[in-house]
Amino acid sequence: MSGGEMPVDWASARATVHDAATAVAVPAVAVPLERADGLTLAEGLVARTPLPAFATSSVDGWAGRGPQPWRIVGRVLAGSAAPDLAAASTAVEIATGAMVPAGTEAILRTEHGTLDGEFVSGAPRGEAEWRLPGDEADLGEVLFAPGVRVSPGLIGLAASCGYDELIVRERPVATVLVFGDELLDTGLPGEGRVRDALGPSLPAALRRLGAECDGYQRVEDTLAAHVKALQTAAASGAALICTTGGTMNGPVDHLHPALAELGATYVVNTVAVRPGFPMLVAELPSGQLIAGLPGNPQSAMVALVSLVAPLVAGLTGRKIPAPRRVILGAPVSGRGAFTHLALVRIDERDGLARPVEHVGSSMLRGLAGATGFAVIPPGRSAKPGDLVDLVELP
Repeated sequence: MSGGEMPVDWASARATVHDAATAVAVPAVAVPLERADGLTLAEGLVARTPLPAFATSSVDGWAGRGPQPWRIVGRVLAGSAAPDLAAASTAVEIATGAMVPAGTEAILRTEHGTLDGEFVSGAPRGEAEWRLPGDEADLGEVLFAPGVRVSPGLIGLAASCGYDELIVRERPVATVLVFGDELLDTGLPGEGRVRDALGPSLPAALRRLGAECDGYQRVEDTLAAHVKALQTAAASGAALICTTGGTMNGPVDHLHPALAELGATYVVNTVAVRPGFPMLVAELPSGQLIAGLPGNPQSAMVALVSLVAPLVAGLTGRKIPAPRRVILGAPVSGRGAFTHLALVRIDERDGLARPVEHVGSSMLRGLAGATGFAVIPPGRSAKPGDLVDLVELP
C-alpha cells in the first residue's frame, strides 16, 4: 500500500467507514434488562402484549353499571382479577391501576361519590376514566427499531411489554496506540519533548462514543514496534484500534509500512478536511479496523468525530450520528476544496455558534471549551446568520 491516494470527500469518507464497520459489527447477544442501558438494540422492540394488556382504572372510585344508585358488590385492587359486573345498578370499589370489570359503563371518582349504606351515587365525568387495551401500543407493534441506543425509559417500556432480556450489540472494544518518541507521560514538557495529550484523553472520548476502552499504550517509533503493537492489539480481541501520529510519510512515520506488512487494506486513505489531514481507516485481514489519527491534538479530534464516531456507530449497528443545525454568530472562513471543521462554542446568551480562539492543530485550549465543529462545505465560507451543521464533541 502507499499513502499517495487522492483525499476522499469528508461526507463520503464518513459513509464509507460506517459501511465497513457495519459489515463487521459486534455480534448480537441477549442481556438482562438491568444490563442493557447504553447498549444498542440488535432486534426491534416489539410489543408482546397490548399496552395496557387489559382495561385499567385511571382513578380511585367505583366502577358501575346501569342506573344509579349503584349497589356496591365488591372491591377490585391493582394486581387482582376483576369479576364481571353482570347485574344492572351494581358497582365495585376500584383502585387506580386496577383491572376494570367487564360490563362497566362508567367510573365514578371517590371525590364525586356519595355513600348511603351499601349504595353509591354521583356524577361521573364525561370522559372515560380508564385506559383501554392498546391505548399505548397494539400487540405486535414495533416500538423501537434496531440500532437505537437503550435508555432507562426504553428498559422500562421493555419490562412493561413482558421482556426479561434484550437482544443488543455490546460496546465494541477499542485500543489506543500512541506513537511518538518525543512524548512524555509525566511531568513538565521541555528539552524538545512534549506531554502526551491524546493518550489520556482518547479513551475517554471513545467511551463517550459508545466503545469500551480501558487505556492506551505507548509505542516506540520503529517499524518493528508498530507491527508488534498492532498485532498484539488485534489478538487481544479489540474490534477497533486507534493510533495517534505516523499518518504522514516522514522518516519516523511507520504506520503505512506497518499496515502494508500486516496485509491491511485501506478503507479510506486521507480525507479532504481541514484541520485533521491526513487521517485514515484500514482493515486487517482478521477484520479489525484501524483508525489512524494525526498526532496533533486538535487534528486528532477532527479525525475522531469524522471517522471514529461513524466507525463506533457501525460496529454497534447504529446510524451515523446526525449533526445539529446551528446559526452562526460570526463569520467562518472556508478552506478551498476541503471541508472546514471549525471549532465553535454555543453562546448561552443568544444560542448562536461562534468560533473559539486558540485553534491551532497542536492547541487544546480552544478545543477544551468548544461545543463542537461547525461544518463548512468545500468551496464556501459562512457569514453570521447562516445555518450550518454542528458535529458535537463527544
